[in-house]
Amino acid sequence: QIQLVESGGGLVRPGDSLTLSCVFSGHAVNFTTMRWARQAPGKEREVVAAVVDRGTRRGKGYKNAVEGRFTISRDDAKNTLYLEMNNLKPEDTAVYYCSASADGSEYWGQGTQVTVSS
Repeated sequence: QIQLVESGGGLVRPGDSLTLSCVFSGHAVNFTTMRWARQAPGKEREVVAAVVDRGTRRGKGYKNAVEGRFTISRDDAKNTLYLEMNNLKPEDTAVYYCSASADGSEYWGQGTQVTVSS
């Protein structure tokens, strides 16, 4: 019943910016952890950004490769997770996936393609 749908991917040039969105469908779930992960051809899927709720605290973390360039955020009222990507590089080319965790279960979206090329 839970669906995560990513959008916003596309073809951009090095140095450009792009914002991805992940919208929840169906009944809302109080996710404690939400993530953006990416998978390049021939590579393993890697988490690049995460936002975690622990009690009243909300923390964010980033992989070193995207630190300072990507920003993860969530809009609870809209049930939407965002990934703002700035100064994109060819190495960022991958399928980007949204994920969420709650009650010991992990959910994933279908992914959206991001291609950075000159």
